[in-house]
Amino acid sequence: MVNFQKSDISKIEELQRPRPNWLQPLVLLAPSGIWLLLLLVLPTLIIFQLSLVADIQPGDLVNPNGFKNYIRIFDPLYVQVILRSLFFAFGTTIICLILGFPVAYWIAQIAPQRWRNLLLLAFVLPLWTSSLLRSYAWITILRPSGLLNSLLSNLGLPTLQLLNQSQAVFIGMSYSLLPYMVLILYASLEKLDKRLLEAAADLGANPVETFWQVTVPQIFPGIAAASMLVFITGLGDFVDPELLGGASSMTAARLVYNQFLGATQNWGFGSALSMTLILLVSIAIALLIKFGEAAPKR
Repeated sequence: MVNFQKSDISKIEELQRPRPNWLQPLVLLAPSGIWLLLLLVLPTLIIFQLSLVADIQPGDLVNPNGFKNYIRIFDPLYVQVILRSLFFAFGTTIICLILGFPVAYWIAQIAPQRWRNLLLLAFVLPLWTSSLLRSYAWITILRPSGLLNSLLSNLGLPTLQLLNQSQAVFIGMSYSLLPYMVLILYASLEKLDKRLLEAAADLGANPVETFWQVTVPQIFPGIAAASMLVFITGLGDFVDPELLGGASSMTAARLVYNQFLGATQNWGFGSALSMTLILLVSIAIALLIKFGEAAPKR
Protein backbone atom coordinates (compact mmCIF):
# COMPACT_ATOMS: atom_id res chain seq x y z
CA MET A 1 0.00 0.00 0.00
CA VAL A 2 1.40 3.37 -1.06
CA ASN A 3 1.46 6.13 1.57
CA PHE A 4 1.19 9.72 0.31
CA GLN A 5 2.37 12.64 2.32
CA LYS A 6 0.47 15.92 2.47
CA SER A 7 3.04 17.60 0.24
CA ASP A 8 2.57 14.92 -2.42
CA ILE A 9 -1.20 15.31 -2.29
CA SER A 10 -0.95 19.09 -2.68
CA LYS A 11 1.38 18.67 -5.69
CA ILE A 12 -1.06 16.24 -7.32
CA GLU A 13 -3.96 18.65 -6.73
CA GLU A 14 -1.93 21.48 -8.20
CA LEU A 15 -1.16 19.44 -11.31
CA GLN A 16 -4.81 18.47 -11.72
CA ARG A 17 -6.02 22.04 -11.27
CA PRO A 18 -6.88 23.61 -14.64
CA ARG A 19 -4.41 26.28 -15.57
CA PRO A 20 -5.73 29.59 -16.85
CA ASN A 21 -5.41 30.05 -20.56
CA TRP A 22 -4.37 33.66 -21.16
CA LEU A 23 -3.91 33.27 -24.90
CA GLN A 24 -7.57 32.94 -25.82
CA PRO A 25 -8.76 36.15 -24.03
CA LEU A 26 -5.84 38.07 -25.52
CA VAL A 27 -6.73 36.90 -29.01
CA LEU A 28 -10.36 37.92 -28.52
CA LEU A 29 -9.46 41.33 -27.08
CA ALA A 30 -6.62 42.12 -29.47
CA PRO A 31 -8.66 43.69 -32.32
CA SER A 32 -10.62 46.04 -30.06
CA GLY A 33 -7.54 46.70 -27.93
CA ILE A 34 -5.45 47.72 -30.93
CA TRP A 35 -8.33 49.86 -32.22
CA LEU A 36 -8.66 51.68 -28.88
CA LEU A 37 -4.89 52.09 -28.59
CA LEU A 38 -4.49 53.64 -32.03
CA LEU A 39 -7.65 55.77 -32.14
CA LEU A 40 -8.20 56.67 -28.47
CA VAL A 41 -5.21 56.24 -26.20
CA LEU A 42 -2.45 57.53 -28.50
CA PRO A 43 -4.44 60.57 -29.75
CA THR A 44 -5.32 61.45 -26.16
CA LEU A 45 -1.66 61.27 -25.16
CA ILE A 46 -0.72 63.47 -28.12
CA ILE A 47 -3.37 66.01 -27.16
CA PHE A 48 -2.12 65.98 -23.57
CA GLN A 49 1.43 66.58 -24.76
CA LEU A 50 0.30 69.50 -26.92
CA SER A 51 -1.66 70.94 -23.99
CA LEU A 52 1.62 71.40 -22.11
CA VAL A 53 3.06 73.69 -24.81
CA ALA A 54 2.09 77.36 -24.67
CA ASP A 55 1.08 79.12 -27.91
CA ILE A 56 2.05 76.24 -30.19
CA GLN A 57 0.97 76.47 -33.82
CA PRO A 58 1.13 74.04 -36.77
CA GLY A 59 4.74 73.31 -37.64
CA ASP A 60 6.19 74.42 -34.28
CA LEU A 61 8.47 72.16 -32.27
CA VAL A 62 6.64 70.32 -29.50
CA ASN A 63 8.47 71.13 -26.27
CA PRO A 64 6.27 70.64 -23.16
CA ASN A 65 7.10 73.34 -20.65
CA GLY A 66 4.27 73.75 -18.15
CA PHE A 67 0.59 74.18 -17.40
CA LYS A 68 0.10 77.72 -18.74
CA ASN A 69 -2.69 76.57 -21.04
CA TYR A 70 -4.60 75.01 -18.15
CA ILE A 71 -4.17 78.14 -16.05
CA ARG A 72 -5.54 80.17 -18.94
CA ILE A 73 -8.77 78.15 -18.84
CA PHE A 74 -9.61 79.82 -15.51
CA ASP A 75 -9.96 83.16 -17.26
CA PRO A 76 -13.55 84.36 -16.57
CA LEU A 77 -14.31 84.43 -20.29
CA TYR A 78 -13.43 80.77 -20.81
CA VAL A 79 -15.02 79.70 -17.52
CA GLN A 80 -18.24 81.27 -18.76
CA VAL A 81 -18.01 79.27 -21.99
CA ILE A 82 -17.49 75.99 -20.11
CA LEU A 83 -20.34 76.78 -17.72
CA ARG A 84 -22.58 77.53 -20.70
CA SER A 85 -21.72 74.12 -22.17
CA LEU A 86 -22.54 72.45 -18.85
CA PHE A 87 -25.78 74.45 -18.69
CA PHE A 88 -26.88 73.32 -22.14
CA ALA A 89 -25.92 69.69 -21.43
CA PHE A 90 -27.62 69.59 -18.01
CA GLY A 91 -30.72 71.43 -19.19
CA THR A 92 -31.07 69.13 -22.20
CA THR A 93 -30.76 66.11 -19.92
CA ILE A 94 -33.57 67.37 -17.67
CA ILE A 95 -35.80 68.17 -20.65
CA CYS A 96 -35.19 64.76 -22.25
CA LEU A 97 -35.88 63.00 -18.94
CA ILE A 98 -39.15 64.89 -18.39
CA LEU A 99 -40.31 64.29 -21.96
CA GLY A 100 -38.87 60.83 -22.45
CA PHE A 101 -39.99 59.10 -19.27
CA PRO A 102 -43.76 59.25 -19.91
CA VAL A 103 -43.24 58.15 -23.50
CA ALA A 104 -40.98 55.24 -22.52
CA TYR A 105 -43.41 54.22 -19.74
CA TRP A 106 -46.36 54.31 -22.12
CA ILE A 107 -44.59 52.23 -24.75
CA ALA A 108 -43.23 49.69 -22.24
CA GLN A 109 -46.27 49.25 -19.99
CA ILE A 110 -49.42 50.54 -21.66
CA ALA A 111 -49.10 50.29 -25.45
CA PRO A 112 -50.15 46.99 -27.05
CA GLN A 113 -47.33 44.54 -27.48
CA ARG A 114 -47.73 44.35 -31.26
CA TRP A 115 -47.20 48.13 -31.63
CA ARG A 116 -44.14 48.53 -29.40
CA ASN A 117 -41.49 47.80 -31.99
CA LEU A 118 -43.16 50.14 -34.46
CA LEU A 119 -43.35 52.92 -31.86
CA LEU A 120 -39.68 52.49 -30.97
CA LEU A 121 -38.82 52.62 -34.66
CA ALA A 122 -40.68 55.92 -34.91
CA PHE A 123 -38.39 57.38 -32.25
CA VAL A 124 -35.28 55.99 -33.89
CA LEU A 125 -36.13 57.37 -37.34
CA PRO A 126 -34.75 60.89 -36.67
CA LEU A 127 -31.36 59.35 -35.95
CA TRP A 128 -31.25 58.07 -39.53
CA THR A 129 -30.82 61.61 -40.82
CA SER A 130 -27.80 63.87 -40.45
CA SER A 131 -27.63 66.06 -37.36
CA LEU A 132 -26.79 68.95 -39.68
CA LEU A 133 -29.96 68.35 -41.67
CA ARG A 134 -32.03 68.24 -38.47
CA SER A 135 -30.58 71.55 -37.32
CA TYR A 136 -31.34 73.23 -40.65
CA ALA A 137 -34.89 71.88 -40.40
CA TRP A 138 -35.27 73.58 -37.03
CA ILE A 139 -33.89 76.80 -38.52
CA THR A 140 -36.67 76.64 -41.11
CA ILE A 141 -39.23 76.15 -38.36
CA LEU A 142 -37.94 78.69 -35.80
CA ARG A 143 -36.77 81.59 -37.95
CA PRO A 144 -38.85 84.83 -37.82
CA SER A 145 -40.58 84.00 -41.11
CA GLY A 146 -40.60 80.27 -40.47
CA LEU A 147 -43.30 77.69 -40.08
CA LEU A 148 -43.91 78.28 -36.36
CA ASN A 149 -44.39 82.04 -36.59
CA SER A 150 -46.52 81.66 -39.71
CA LEU A 151 -48.81 79.31 -37.81
CA LEU A 152 -48.98 81.66 -34.83
CA SER A 153 -49.79 84.60 -37.12
CA ASN A 154 -52.62 82.70 -38.78
CA LEU A 155 -54.04 81.94 -35.33
CA GLY A 156 -53.81 85.59 -34.31
CA LEU A 157 -51.14 84.93 -31.68
CA PRO A 158 -47.92 86.92 -31.15
CA THR A 159 -44.86 85.58 -32.91
CA LEU A 160 -41.81 84.24 -31.07
CA GLN A 161 -38.16 85.13 -31.51
CA LEU A 162 -36.51 81.79 -30.76
CA LEU A 163 -33.76 81.46 -33.34
CA ASN A 164 -30.27 82.48 -32.17
CA GLN A 165 -31.45 82.15 -28.57
CA SER A 166 -30.79 79.61 -25.85
CA GLN A 167 -34.32 78.29 -26.25
CA ALA A 168 -33.54 77.23 -29.82
CA VAL A 169 -30.42 75.40 -28.64
CA PHE A 170 -32.44 73.47 -26.06
CA ILE A 171 -35.08 72.60 -28.66
CA GLY A 172 -32.53 71.32 -31.16
CA MET A 173 -30.44 69.38 -28.64
CA SER A 174 -33.49 67.86 -26.95
CA TYR A 175 -34.89 66.76 -30.29
CA SER A 176 -31.58 65.15 -31.26
CA LEU A 177 -30.97 63.36 -27.94
CA LEU A 178 -34.51 62.41 -26.89
CA PRO A 179 -34.44 59.04 -28.76
CA TYR A 180 -31.45 57.90 -26.68
CA MET A 181 -33.31 58.71 -23.48
CA VAL A 182 -36.45 56.91 -24.61
CA LEU A 183 -34.66 53.76 -25.78
CA ILE A 184 -32.65 53.29 -22.58
CA LEU A 185 -35.61 54.05 -20.30
CA TYR A 186 -37.76 51.66 -22.32
CA ALA A 187 -35.25 48.86 -21.77
CA SER A 188 -35.46 49.44 -18.00
CA LEU A 189 -39.23 49.95 -17.79
CA GLU A 190 -39.88 46.82 -19.81
CA LYS A 191 -38.35 44.79 -16.97
CA LEU A 192 -40.39 46.55 -14.29
CA ASP A 193 -41.76 44.08 -11.74
CA LYS A 194 -45.49 44.78 -11.63
CA ARG A 195 -45.92 42.53 -8.62
CA LEU A 196 -44.17 45.14 -6.49
CA LEU A 197 -46.54 47.80 -7.78
CA GLU A 198 -49.53 45.64 -6.87
CA ALA A 199 -48.05 44.94 -3.43
CA ALA A 200 -47.53 48.66 -2.82
CA ALA A 201 -51.15 49.36 -3.80
CA ASP A 202 -52.40 46.58 -1.50
CA LEU A 203 -50.42 48.14 1.36
CA GLY A 204 -52.17 51.47 0.86
CA ALA A 205 -49.59 53.41 -1.14
CA ASN A 206 -50.98 56.07 -3.43
CA PRO A 207 -49.71 56.38 -7.05
CA VAL A 208 -47.19 59.09 -6.16
CA GLU A 209 -45.70 57.06 -3.33
CA THR A 210 -45.63 53.96 -5.52
CA PHE A 211 -43.83 55.85 -8.25
CA TRP A 212 -41.09 57.29 -6.01
CA GLN A 213 -40.64 54.32 -3.67
CA VAL A 214 -41.16 51.38 -6.02
CA THR A 215 -40.87 52.35 -9.67
CA VAL A 216 -37.93 54.77 -9.51
CA PRO A 217 -35.66 52.51 -7.38
CA GLN A 218 -36.20 49.64 -9.83
CA ILE A 219 -35.26 51.63 -12.92
CA PHE A 220 -32.70 53.96 -11.34
CA PRO A 221 -29.77 52.32 -13.21
CA GLY A 222 -31.58 53.00 -16.49
CA ILE A 223 -32.31 56.59 -15.51
CA ALA A 224 -28.67 57.13 -14.58
CA ALA A 225 -27.37 55.53 -17.78
CA ALA A 226 -29.75 57.47 -20.04
CA SER A 227 -29.07 60.77 -18.27
CA MET A 228 -25.31 60.34 -18.45
CA LEU A 229 -25.46 59.41 -22.13
CA VAL A 230 -27.52 62.49 -22.96
CA PHE A 231 -25.34 64.73 -20.76
CA ILE A 232 -22.05 63.52 -22.25
CA THR A 233 -23.35 63.78 -25.81
CA GLY A 234 -24.81 67.21 -25.15
CA LEU A 235 -21.58 68.45 -23.59
CA GLY A 236 -19.73 67.85 -26.83
CA ASP A 237 -22.50 68.94 -29.20
CA PHE A 238 -21.19 71.33 -31.82
CA VAL A 239 -23.85 71.61 -34.52
CA ASP A 240 -26.96 72.63 -32.56
CA PRO A 241 -25.43 75.47 -30.49
CA GLU A 242 -23.56 76.77 -33.53
CA LEU A 243 -26.50 76.84 -35.94
CA LEU A 244 -29.42 77.48 -33.59
CA GLY A 245 -27.79 79.58 -30.89
CA GLY A 246 -25.72 81.96 -32.94
CA ALA A 247 -22.74 83.94 -31.73
CA SER A 248 -24.18 84.38 -28.24
CA SER A 249 -24.16 80.59 -27.62
CA MET A 250 -20.42 79.92 -27.74
CA THR A 251 -19.70 76.50 -26.23
CA ALA A 252 -16.56 74.60 -25.33
CA ALA A 253 -16.81 72.51 -28.51
CA ARG A 254 -16.91 75.65 -30.65
CA LEU A 255 -14.03 77.14 -28.68
CA VAL A 256 -11.90 74.04 -29.30
CA TYR A 257 -12.75 74.24 -33.00
CA ASN A 258 -11.62 77.86 -33.11
CA GLN A 259 -8.28 77.02 -31.50
CA PHE A 260 -7.51 74.27 -34.02
CA LEU A 261 -9.13 75.46 -37.25
CA GLY A 262 -9.99 79.09 -36.62
CA ALA A 263 -7.96 82.24 -37.09
CA THR A 264 -6.09 81.96 -33.77
CA GLN A 265 -4.52 78.51 -34.43
CA ASN A 266 -3.46 77.94 -30.82
CA TRP A 267 -3.23 74.18 -30.64
CA GLY A 268 -1.85 74.14 -27.11
CA PHE A 269 -4.81 75.96 -25.60
CA GLY A 270 -7.23 73.96 -27.73
CA SER A 271 -5.64 70.75 -26.46
CA ALA A 272 -5.96 71.95 -22.86
CA LEU A 273 -9.65 72.64 -23.43
CA SER A 274 -10.04 69.19 -24.98
CA MET A 275 -8.39 67.54 -22.00
CA THR A 276 -10.68 69.49 -19.68
CA LEU A 277 -13.72 68.17 -21.54
CA ILE A 278 -12.28 64.66 -21.41
CA LEU A 279 -11.86 65.06 -17.65
CA LEU A 280 -15.46 66.19 -17.23
CA VAL A 281 -16.71 63.26 -19.31
CA SER A 282 -14.52 60.84 -17.33
CA ILE A 283 -16.00 62.13 -14.08
CA ALA A 284 -19.50 61.62 -15.48
CA ILE A 285 -18.65 58.06 -16.54
CA ALA A 286 -17.11 57.33 -13.12
CA LEU A 287 -20.31 58.53 -11.42
CA LEU A 288 -22.34 56.33 -13.77
CA ILE A 289 -20.22 53.28 -12.93
CA LYS A 290 -20.46 53.99 -9.20
CA PHE A 291 -24.14 54.83 -8.89
CA GLY A 292 -25.71 53.53 -12.09
CA GLU A 293 -25.39 49.87 -11.14
CA ALA A 294 -26.48 50.33 -7.57
CA ALA A 295 -29.07 47.79 -6.54
CA PRO A 296 -32.41 49.25 -5.53
CA LYS A 297 -33.07 49.40 -1.81
CA ARG A 298 -35.60 46.92 -0.57
